[in-house]
Amino acid sequence: LPFRFDIYRKVPKDLTQPTYTGAFISICCCVFMLFLFLSELTGFIATEIVNELYVDDPDKDSGGKIDVSLNVSLPNLHCDCDGGVDIQDEMGRHEVGHIDNSMKVPLNDGYGCRFEGEFTINKVPGNFHVSTHSATAQPQNPDMTHIIHKLTFGEKLQVQHIQGAFNALVGANRLESNSLASHDYILKIVPTVYEDLSGKQRFSYQYTVANKEYVAYSHTGRIIPAIWFRYDLSPITVKYTERRQPVYRFITTICAIIGGTFTVAGIIDSCIFTASEAWKKIQIGKMS
Repeated sequence: LPFRFDIYRKVPKDLTQPTYTGAFISICCCVFMLFLFLSELTGFIATEIVNELYVDDPDKDSGGKIDVSLNVSLPNLHCDCDGGVDIQDEMGRHEVGHIDNSMKVPLNDGYGCRFEGEFTINKVPGNFHVSTHSATAQPQNPDMTHIIHKLTFGEKLQVQHIQGAFNALVGANRLESNSLASHDYILKIVPTVYEDLSGKQRFSYQYTVANKEYVAYSHTGRIIPAIWFRYDLSPITVKYTERRQPVYRFITTICAIIGGTFTVAGIIDSCIFTASEAWKKIQIGKMS
C-alpha cells in the first residue's frame, strides 16, 4: 500500500537508452544552469540601493538646524580686510562677521585669501554670504572673484553608486568675472537619508543651484559686492536604502532554474529522439 503513494516512481535501468544527443543536451544543461546559478549568486551577494521620495522632515532630532561646510578662495582679496560670513534667515537671525569654527589662509603671498568655515543654519529660507560688511574700515573696491572648493550641508556621505548633488558647487570658478560684481547662488536644498543594511541612518542634503552676477547700485552709490548663497528647503525627502535579496527568494530562484532547465531540456530531447526514431522507421520502410 505505501508504494501507491510514491509519485517519484523509477524507470528500470534496462528500459532506458543512452544517446549521444541526450549526452550533448545534458552537458549544455549543466553549463547553462551553472551560468544562471553564478548570475543569481552574484545578485544575491551584491547590495542593491533603492531610492524613494516622500514628504517629511527626516532628521527631527537636529533641533531644526543644518550643518554647513564652506571652503572658498578669493585670490584678489586680502585676509586682513575683516571679511567673513554673514547669516540671515526668516526666523530673525542676523549675524554679521561669523568667525566661530572658521579659518583664513593667505594666498598669493598675502594678496589673496581662502576662507574655510563650518556653521549652522535654521531650517527656514534665508541666506549666508561672504563679504566685508563686518569690516571696521571698508576696503576700496573689494574684489569678490572666487573659486568654490566646497559647499556641503549635513553629514558627509561617502557611498559609492549614488549619483547625487551633495557638493554641486565644487569647482565653481568666477575668476574671470567683473571684479566689482556681486554673485548670487540660489540653492534648493533637498533632505537626503541613507540607510544601510544594519538600519543605521545618516542624514545629509543635496542641492540644486542657479547663479547670476551683477553690479548693484543704490541712491548712495555702488553697493559693496558679496558672494550670496540664498537657500530654501524642499519638502521632498530623498531616501536611499541598502537592500539584499532574501535567502528564500534566492533558493526559490535556484529551484526554478534547475526545474525549468531540466523540463525544457527533457522536452527538447524527447522531440529529437521521437523525430530520430520516426526517421529511422521511414528509412527502414524505403529499404524494404
